[in-house]
Amino acid sequence: MKSLGRLGRRDLLRTTLAAAAIWPIANALGDERATRPQAAEAKEKIAMPQSRWHCAVALDSQHNVTAGSNAALADAIRRGADLQVQTEFIHDEHIDTSSDSNELIREVAEFRTTYLLEDRAVAGIMTLRQPISLPDSFGPRPSMSFFMYNQDGQQAVARPFLDGPPAMGTPGASPLDDHSDMPKYHQQDSFDAVTNAPSSNFVYDFNVFRYLVRDDWHELLSHHADGSVVSGSVDALGDAFTQGCELKVAIRGICADLSEDAAPSRDHELFVQIDSAYYYTAQKLFIAGTHPTVRVKPAVPLRYTSKGWDLGWLMPRSDGYCARLLNDPYTLKFHRSNGHYAMRWFAR
Repeated sequence: MKSLGRLGRRDLLRTTLAAAAIWPIANALGDERATRPQAAEAKEKIAMPQSRWHCAVALDSQHNVTAGSNAALADAIRRGADLQVQTEFIHDEHIDTSSDSNELIREVAEFRTTYLLEDRAVAGIMTLRQPISLPDSFGPRPSMSFFMYNQDGQQAVARPFLDGPPAMGTPGASPLDDHSDMPKYHQQDSFDAVTNAPSSNFVYDFNVFRYLVRDDWHELLSHHADGSVVSGSVDALGDAFTQGCELKVAIRGICADLSEDAAPSRDHELFVQIDSAYYYTAQKLFIAGTHPTVRVKPAVPLRYTSKGWDLGWLMPRSDGYCARLLNDPYTLKFHRSNGHYAMRWFAR
């Protein structure tokens, strides 16, 4: 007589084989109850990345501070922090006023060039943006959308067109556009509408403004315009660069030549990240090429004016020298210049 233990094992094996044979049929008929908990369990294991960004100051639609402070934002930008701004708006109020969609849209945009003005006021410029026509296309003409946001919600845009021979109209004040169907849009002025580089200053009453900063840069070198060191060292900068750290530079007074009047230009620092860098180890000379940037005549708040801005690339050095390859947005022609500036260098 065979043992019960042996019979039990044989029955278990038969049951297992039968289930394995039936499973493809059951699965084809839609019986996936055994797999659903596993899929849910796998979904729960997806880990969200840890954000390194935090809100330095938030404004409501009337530009009142609701969280943080302008001082906290200025302190972060002074330390080299990156800037993004989150806004919220309604589709048929801001994108397509003829639409019947009242869907809430949330936008987060990065500002690759930042300004610290008079050591207290902050502005940022989107330097890499092509116009977007939501929800499915780009804008009607290839151009750069150099949107500017100040810390108080004051906004502006400059738009050099890239799709053909530049329009050669006369620069100057232009008529305001008709925004009667967009009551939250308050255009304040318009410049150079018949040229290749129109601009305007405005306020759009977004539901919320949240100024987000990533504040993890370390200042490694500060020097005067003649290269004399204020703090840090070029060796520390060279070591960080050799280890693959990202780099950023703040250049003081780089936009002063855009001021037309005889009065001294407002104190300002322009912050921009570095693309490529070179270290002359014997001379202890650090040289860098920046990301594209936008220069604007310094003011508080920062604003676009006729002939008061340009774009280009900078080549700063740790001895205070800076070569400038600047583009005239009205003609799209480049010109070269140079100068000496006080700078601060950051790494992360």
